[in-house]
Amino acid sequence: MLISMRTEVISISLFYSLKKTLKKGQTRIFYDLDPEYSSVAVTCVGKKGASFDEVEGMDMGRDQVRAAVAKGVQQLQEIGETEVDVDPCGDPEAAAEGGHLGLFVYQELKAEKSRKAHVNLDCFTKYSSEKDKVLSQWSRGRVLADGQNFARHLMEMPANKLPPRNFVDLVNTRLTSTKRCSVTVRDREWIESQNMGSFLSVAKGSVEEPFLLEVDYRGDNPVNKNPLALVGKGITFDTGGISLKPPADMDKMRADMGGAACVAGTMLALGNLNIPLHVKAFIPLCENMVDGRSTKPGDVVTAMNGKTIQVDNTDAEGRLILADALLYAQTFNPDLLLDMATLTGAIDVALGAGATGVYTNSLKMWESLHKAGSITGDRVWRMPLFDHYTKQITKSDLADINNIGTGGRSGGSCTAAAFLREFVSNKQWMHLDIAGVMMNKAEIPYLNKGMAGRPTRTIIEFLQLQSQK
Repeated sequence: MLISMRTEVISISLFYSLKKTLKKGQTRIFYDLDPEYSSVAVTCVGKKGASFDEVEGMDMGRDQVRAAVAKGVQQLQEIGETEVDVDPCGDPEAAAEGGHLGLFVYQELKAEKSRKAHVNLDCFTKYSSEKDKVLSQWSRGRVLADGQNFARHLMEMPANKLPPRNFVDLVNTRLTSTKRCSVTVRDREWIESQNMGSFLSVAKGSVEEPFLLEVDYRGDNPVNKNPLALVGKGITFDTGGISLKPPADMDKMRADMGGAACVAGTMLALGNLNIPLHVKAFIPLCENMVDGRSTKPGDVVTAMNGKTIQVDNTDAEGRLILADALLYAQTFNPDLLLDMATLTGAIDVALGAGATGVYTNSLKMWESLHKAGSITGDRVWRMPLFDHYTKQITKSDLADINNIGTGGRSGGSCTAAAFLREFVSNKQWMHLDIAGVMMNKAEIPYLNKGMAGRPTRTIIEFLQLQSQK
């Protein structure tokens, strides 16, 4: 059982003793305090009354709860506890998020004896006067965490275990189980029929077949007539192509489908929450590999709308598959177009793991997304979509546009967004460059080291806000 510093279960003397010695995030484990529980983890939540911080741009109180609960359940997992009751700490939703996110670990390929214990979490409501309300909030937090953990699971899977076909099968199984999502799988023949030459130019260097996964979600009584469209970059492994990446850390490119994973996690949560919206998701899937058929630097390819692209760097491949996916998504006249992609190392240089970079042509949508990030603690930060960057990618010797532009390394995330903008006519578009938040080292205390699945919960919260307008 996990008990926070705010609980009434601990005796007064113990409370004051711990208050003098424990600092925020510190945990102590006690045994035989209660006949019902073999062990009790006591974690210091932090400063009482913490709330929204304008400088940090998020609700610090909620984030303190997430971090404290995560630390407590992790400590109990380490000593082999498998059934844990969690004090809701005054915020059942945040407590559920912290607990379930903190326990995630990808270990299915390890020997049984090397795996951490699987822990079942329940909400401790023995002394609650509003049990139903607390459990409802707890349930929502669990669904939000499960959506992010599904994205993390996909991102962690080795590329040989999750080529495009396996991604399609796994996501199809999980999403259709919610009974509110339908999945359509588009194969190479269909992709060719749509003249998606930009997408196919990336896929042709691999023996793995490309797919475009189309997901349709309809909640009960959706408030929007036209769908909201989500697009996720699905490069299941990225070698860089002919413009080969350095070998160091290339294994991390198994998560270059992070945008696709976060879209899948979002759709899973939508299906389980039954948010009253109509949402369509589009996930282009392929590998970026090297062989005699691979696109060569200087080649020119043609996108679905007839626009020609000079490919001067084959490692700038994510924008090529997104171009056709964005064009196809817009044939459904969506009220909103939102794409997510581990697109550039440049956004990691600019923002690190502190926030997802956002490019948008809609102030209204940006304000709503920013609010969602302040609630979830998984923050976003607006980046410039200036004509200054558009001019750099529309200068091309051989084609209409160039896939890396004339700016060199300067403003690389900005020029990538400017490239995508050339394929967007929707008046409410947001591009999220999530490369900087792809992994967690130690930045987020309630996420273990590894792939982060960010910003899945923020997108879910954003869609919830849209359903209330």
